[in-house]
Amino acid sequence: MPLFGNQQNQGTAVWEPKAADGRLAQTAGANPAGVFTSDLSVSEYVLLGEAGFEPLGFVIGSSIYHVGLQAGRWSQNQELQVLTQAMYNARELAMVRMRAEADHLSADGIVGVQLRMQMYAWGQSCLEFLATGTAVRHLAGQGAHRAPDGRAFTSDLSAQDFFRLLAAGAVPVSFVLGTCVYHLAHQGVLQSLRQVGQNQAMLQFTQGVYEARELALARAGPDAGRSGAGPRVRHRRRDRGGQEPCVG
Repeated sequence: MPLFGNQQNQGTAVWEPKAADGRLAQTAGANPAGVFTSDLSVSEYVLLGEAGFEPLGFVIGSSIYHVGLQAGRWSQNQELQVLTQAMYNARELAMVRMRAEADHLSADGIVGVQLRMQMYAWGQSCLEFLATGTAVRHLAGQGAHRAPDGRAFTSDLSAQDFFRLLAAGAVPVSFVLGTCVYHLAHQGVLQSLRQVGQNQAMLQFTQGVYEARELALARAGPDAGRSGAGPRVRHRRRDRGGQEPCVG
């Protein structure tokens, strides 16, 4: 079982455009006289303060990636490894660049991380992978609650859940990801007709989803283990007809 990972050049991964540098220089994290930016709601901002953190700036990581094509066999469940690798590389680039912006602000963490995909009319064969969140700093002083590697922690928890987690004596460490793009076999016409009007288990589909989830979990597990985090599974259906379980 291949364990996919970021194979990009590190210089490319941490690349930060000049426009981003100018934006970050005006925020509270880089300039004491600057203002903070965030995508937090009013209630989230208040809870963040009660948890002992202050927002520094809205951080972004982006990667526009050409995703190749891979055909799946009509009657066979199988992982589409070319697409899985593309998803891994592109998402890792976006996450690394978002974290680099948080480092620019000397942040202790990033809360409310969202990882999403979008397309543009001028690039039909390309997808933009966008990672966003709010960089935060603990009021007790720089370095509190950082990840074991000394950099900002990442978490997709809302401010409410983040507050509850801290109240329970736990801390977020890292947003971990396991991806599997999986082709589910098509059902034959005769088989479909025989099942019309009947309650029946769809074993081929069930097995395919099981395999895809297990692959995703197996790939997220090592990252979660190294960071001491426990993965949480989310399942999403892709338009290409495959299954892409995501773990965060």
